[in-house]
Amino acid sequence: MVDDARALVPRLLARDPGLWPEGNVSANRLGWLDVPRRMAAEADDLRAWAAGIEQSTVVLLGMGGSSLGPAVLEAVLAATGTPGGPGRGRRRLVVCDTTHPVTVSSLDLSDAFVLVSSKSGTTLEPNALLAHAWAQLPDPTRYAAITDPGTPLATLAAERGFHRCFANPPDIGGRYSVLSYFGMVPAALIGYDVAELCGRALSTDLEEAAGLGMAMGEDARAGRDKVTIVVPHEYASFGLWVEQLIAESTGKRGTGCVPVPTTEPETGPDRHVVPLHQDGPADLGEQFYRWEVATALCGHVLGIDPFDEPNVAESKKNTNDVLARLPLPVLETAAPSEVPAWLTATVQPGDYVSLQAYVPFGQDDALESLRRRVRDHLGGVATTVGYGPRFLHSTGQLHKGGPNTVVAVQIVDGNPMPPVPIPDKAYDFGTLIAAQSIGDHQSLLAHGRRVLRVATGDLDAIG
Repeated sequence: MVDDARALVPRLLARDPGLWPEGNVSANRLGWLDVPRRMAAEADDLRAWAAGIEQSTVVLLGMGGSSLGPAVLEAVLAATGTPGGPGRGRRRLVVCDTTHPVTVSSLDLSDAFVLVSSKSGTTLEPNALLAHAWAQLPDPTRYAAITDPGTPLATLAAERGFHRCFANPPDIGGRYSVLSYFGMVPAALIGYDVAELCGRALSTDLEEAAGLGMAMGEDARAGRDKVTIVVPHEYASFGLWVEQLIAESTGKRGTGCVPVPTTEPETGPDRHVVPLHQDGPADLGEQFYRWEVATALCGHVLGIDPFDEPNVAESKKNTNDVLARLPLPVLETAAPSEVPAWLTATVQPGDYVSLQAYVPFGQDDALESLRRRVRDHLGGVATTVGYGPRFLHSTGQLHKGGPNTVVAVQIVDGNPMPPVPIPDKAYDFGTLIAAQSIGDHQSLLAHGRRVLRVATGDLDAIG
């Protein structure tokens, strides 16, 4: 495997599209390979620009690759207390990548600088969130955008006179963009040394990263496809980013790796276990690049294109169809007490459970407790959990395009939702998140996936 890894690294750095299925990948999807060097060269400019922002909080409106990397960068600083640390004057980053009206309505923009991040500039969620924020804070000097050149968001930023619009290199896909403007602008705003982050990325042992990716792919082909990433507690948030990278890159054509981030050891016959070692927040630069290389070359082993997401659009289309035919349809839901028996009767060897929670943010501990209860109830079966609709832009591709081993529990909020309008739309945020859950439910069923829909206002009532 070492010899194979040595041979693959030069081909990857040369942007050889022959590493993946013929005709699927071109060199214009590989800009992530070089972007750390470009961002290192722009580090001083980013630091000077960030120093000129007066607000104490940055609110990032995004989804998927535009938001998950920044969320990790913030969470690691908060957990480790560096640089600046809690209570020492560090600017805080609040990532809003949900449409739940409770979370949206709780956004405090009173002393916030708003960063709108969207590669395409057309993604439904950040556009709705921007409309909501602008209705409360129509001050263009307190907004910046990150997007590809020439997108509708870039046009809007210019028309409104945003403080700045960062034009990201268009040859970088969302989930490979953390070391581009999408990650480095938020990093600069909250006190990271961007040059150091990118320097760590450029010092990555590429042969080791290639070997990691090849081992993941070979084990997946042998039935050990649950990539169990064991992270220290302070770096638990890293799972948010790496699970999108792996799931959305490899989960297609009926194959793929199932990422299972955890802070405690988990083993089983279908597991491929990878311990994650960190020596400070700056090491995130190396880990980001390491896993990007590994995932790209895992795609080589699996014979798939690690840069497309063919099934993500399905749930989006279903959501739009639901919204076009309001009122919302009523779907059958189970009681929380029914979940354990249904899982026991449904889950087979080699399956994994996906807990999909369309609930307000701030329930991380309750969701992790639920994940562990389900895992233990099923004798150690790989179990994942995520907030909806966030996961639709992360693991959603794997659920529909990967192997038919997913057993999904869709958890919708049983509590009354506050009315939070979306400017210029005929529906509010409550209707939008409900339509997103219905649309994904339809997509899962269309792919023959096993899914149980549960309505509850109390996660502890499940299991």
